[in-house]
Amino acid sequence: MPAITSANVAQAIVKLVAADALPALVGNLLMGNLVNRDFEPTLASAGDTVNVPISPKLTANNIAEAGTVTTQNPALGNAQIVLNTHMEATFQIPDVTRILATPDLLKVYMQPAVIAIAEKIETDLLAMYSLYTANAAVGGSAAITEAVLNAAEQALFNAKIPGGQRKILIVGDNPYTALRQIPRYTELQTAGYVINGQPSPIAEGMVLRGTSFDIFRSQYITKVSTLYHNLAFVRDAIGLVVRRLPMPLPGTGAIAEYAEMGNFGMRVTMSYQPNTLAQQFTVDVLYGCAPLRQNFAVDVQST
Repeated sequence: MPAITSANVAQAIVKLVAADALPALVGNLLMGNLVNRDFEPTLASAGDTVNVPISPKLTANNIAEAGTVTTQNPALGNAQIVLNTHMEATFQIPDVTRILATPDLLKVYMQPAVIAIAEKIETDLLAMYSLYTANAAVGGSAAITEAVLNAAEQALFNAKIPGGQRKILIVGDNPYTALRQIPRYTELQTAGYVINGQPSPIAEGMVLRGTSFDIFRSQYITKVSTLYHNLAFVRDAIGLVVRRLPMPLPGTGAIAEYAEMGNFGMRVTMSYQPNTLAQQFTVDVLYGCAPLRQNFAVDVQST
């Protein structure tokens, strides 16, 4: 059994923080869990470009008897996503050894840092509405209606989205309130669904589906003056790329661990701050986001 040393304890503390940080971050993501998320455990630096391949389009040809096949030379599509966002949240713990004996204390320190990073990722993803110009925006300076959602769904249908991909609608607070007042979306006899034991949308105050969209509410929808830019999309419309950041140089007084789960990864670094006589923790992530398929998203405007 290895001896317990200060180095072992320090490494264990960082591992404990890393093990709790990532599940907390992923749990606070909405858009981050709905888009096409790409993660490889390879080192990267801010400003690097990741090339995400996009499948080409092929045509079907009728081959006559004794005929020959029609050879196609499709060009593989490519979406370039720049890792241009390096987000960090830093906090200090005066008596770091206490978190080994009191795990709940660690969550008190960590939760604000994790939420701050999650808010930035959500805001960046939802601010991409202006980049989707292949489909004309629907709605306008009025409350969201069933007709507006129908127009958004029709635009995605005409874009020939894959049948297996779920259609998602993210709306702000006022649009969600308007949706809750549409009887066909909230009354049990017309909504006609019970999900996770919820008796009816009107009883729970939740609109879960409407016009074939899975509906979610977000506090980070982009709002320009009084106009909400809600977003209707499918998963392959948006790409979120996350990469590992390098470990600190040995002997610099910092200890780091990677936290990776599913298609997401982040770095947790602990260092000593002599000015405050406390241990400093930095949770950071390097990512970039960009459109993958222009016609797979629609800007749904409303007040």
